[in-house]
Amino acid sequence: MSPDNTAPAHITQLLIAWGQGHDEALAELMTQVYEELRRIASAHLRHELAGHTLQPTALVHEAYLRLVDQRRVKWRNRAQFYGIAAQIMRRILVDHARSQHAAKRGAGWELVSLADHDPPADAEHVDVIALDEALLRLAAFDGQQSRVVELRYFGGLTIEETAEVMGISPATVVREWTIARAWLRAELTK
Repeated sequence: MSPDNTAPAHITQLLIAWGQGHDEALAELMTQVYEELRRIASAHLRHELAGHTLQPTALVHEAYLRLVDQRRVKWRNRAQFYGIAAQIMRRILVDHARSQHAAKRGAGWELVSLADHDPPADAEHVDVIALDEALLRLAAFDGQQSRVVELRYFGGLTIEETAEVMGISPATVVREWTIARAWLRAELTK
């Protein structure tokens, strides 16, 4: 039986090799994680308004270019990688929304859902810039909750993966995720 190249252990080995300067490991790593990154990007962009100009492939490619610059990261595991990818995707989405907003002077704000997964058609949507600003306010008084939202929402990590990245229990992740989502909903409906 051949080893599973998409297994977390194999991805972790590739991350460590890349971190040690083996550039060929990066090429193989991206082959292994591309579909997952594209799935995460598609999930984010599915909640955008019609006519959104950023496509999942473009988001993944931009994230890839920024990930390649992460030379100083001491890679520990797959979940950490997806956590950093989540931060990068968040920044790309916010930067894109800001540039679109500036170009259209207020029209064309990108809207995203705070729901866990495919929300119903009438689900509440929020402006990605407002979400980013709310997350910054949340981080000012509870960095852990802000990080949980970033990993779960922007990174698409599971409860268990988020717990692993943050070094906390899954029960703590569930509690912080629930509280943070409630706080963000209240904050974004002011």
